[in-house]
Amino acid sequence: MTNTPALPDRPFLGFGLGLRPAHYETILNESPAIDWFEIVSENFLVPGGRPLHYLDRIRSRYPLVMHGVSLSIGAPDPLNREYLKQLRSLAERIEPKWISDHLCWTGAHGINAHDLLPLPYTEEALQHVVARVAEVQDFLGRRILLENVSSYVTYSESEMNEWDFLREIARRADCLILLDINNIYVSSVNHGFDPLTYLDAIPVDRVWQFHLAGHRNLGDYIIDTHDEPVIDPVWQLYTRAVQRFGKVSAMIERDDNIPPLTELLAELEYARRLAAIS
Repeated sequence: MTNTPALPDRPFLGFGLGLRPAHYETILNESPAIDWFEIVSENFLVPGGRPLHYLDRIRSRYPLVMHGVSLSIGAPDPLNREYLKQLRSLAERIEPKWISDHLCWTGAHGINAHDLLPLPYTEEALQHVVARVAEVQDFLGRRILLENVSSYVTYSESEMNEWDFLREIARRADCLILLDINNIYVSSVNHGFDPLTYLDAIPVDRVWQFHLAGHRNLGDYIIDTHDEPVIDPVWQLYTRAVQRFGKVSAMIERDDNIPPLTELLAELEYARRLAAIS
């Protein structure tokens, strides 16, 4: 995009959770003190059925945001226009506060790796992603948020570090950032960088959402699994992020080994308290 308007004021939704089927009935029956929910967009792209039935009911009570895993913004293949049409249709239905996906690629030449793969941090890759983000934003009629992914490999071709790459994508494409605090921590351990250096490099006005999650420590490296509680070093990094970025909507991701909602509510309350004292 060129000659784009200034960024609007960042909305603050409060503290949310990822919406998961295991909690649908509890949410509808008990109306727990959750400020908003993030949905995985792909779970609701099929017209009709029980997922949309529940989504419509929950949407009538809580604000929603959409979070995708299939945009594959860094892939060499053309953007999937049918997927974008489905995404736009869902957005028209539920009116999310924003739409996000990942700064990654998920496959090439028609093959889906079913993983969020990091990009080489080169000028060529940067220009490629910026052009594709512009195309997506023009199609959807709104800015999107891109999330930093956790990574376990590096590319010898890289010409810059990850945080500079992310910052330049946001600036040149005029998009927003979903800053995943756990992913920063995971990658900092795996690659040996200071996570505070990462935080300090990201422009404050571009960050509209935080992710918090758990991971699995395998000794020589750690993997972003979303199946464990958030650990203390990630909470500490979140506290520093709040100090730098201010009031940013934050949520907890749990995708496996899903506990009762009460356990996630306790984690969410801890996030509230940390934000209040930071």
